[in-house]
Amino acid sequence: MKKNRIFQAVFSAVVLGGLLHTPAHAQEAGETARAADAVLFEKHTWTEIQSGVAAGVTTIIIPVGGTEQSGPYIAVGKHNERAAWLAEQIAQKAGKTLVAPVVSYVPEGGTAPRSSHMRFPGTITVPPDVFEKLLVSAGESFQVQGFRLIVLLGDHGGYQKYLEKVADELNRTWRGNGAQALYVSGFYTVIAHQYADWLKQQGYGKDVGQHADISDTSLMLAVDPSMVRQDALRHAGAPSAQEGIYGGDPRRASAALGQAGLAMQIDAAVQAIRSARGQ
Repeated sequence: MKKNRIFQAVFSAVVLGGLLHTPAHAQEAGETARAADAVLFEKHTWTEIQSGVAAGVTTIIIPVGGTEQSGPYIAVGKHNERAAWLAEQIAQKAGKTLVAPVVSYVPEGGTAPRSSHMRFPGTITVPPDVFEKLLVSAGESFQVQGFRLIVLLGDHGGYQKYLEKVADELNRTWRGNGAQALYVSGFYTVIAHQYADWLKQQGYGKDVGQHADISDTSLMLAVDPSMVRQDALRHAGAPSAQEGIYGGDPRRASAALGQAGLAMQIDAAVQAIRSARGQ
């Protein structure tokens, strides 16, 4: 019983208050490790989630990634890794927020004939209607458990219109019951606009493209450099669409450049969540 009370206190301190400053006299290493995962929905028992909701943890982020080719130098799980990492940072900064498991199967083109990113190995696709139904069901799952703000964050451009459509559908269904679905468009558009503009101001204008460029690669380096084949990238020749790099040039990418874009995404999402809460 004492151990359970200690864990509940740790859970509340992290989720309700944001980042945890663990005291030097923390009683068990296991509790400290679990505290670091406090914003992750899947790391909790159902009773812990129920207690969190009762205590005011009523916002949940559904991070949407995708599995696709990103040229020869970035691993195909790019969007999943970035969506997960960003959602955790956003949840910690926003407070009273959990993060759902990443949605990694998304529309990426056709299979017969092969189109869009499905023209390359390493891509997984699902039909748009299946994708929409998955998100609607996930949203409803969280709403009936007591979550009041269900946030849709998408790291890939190809399905943004579906995220907006799902949020609109859920809000029509939930009208009057106190729940809200929030599609955060700025989480994605900030990269194509503010971040791209910032890179140009730093002298990287010709390196900015649409896919697997300096922007994409720098963001990935800042989140998980193991996902980027850096040695091959530094010795690569001029990029081409045949390699899956659509405009721009990734060869001058760096984690330092990526940090600026990540900060913009986090700020855009946190502001949207706070605004939706009336804060």
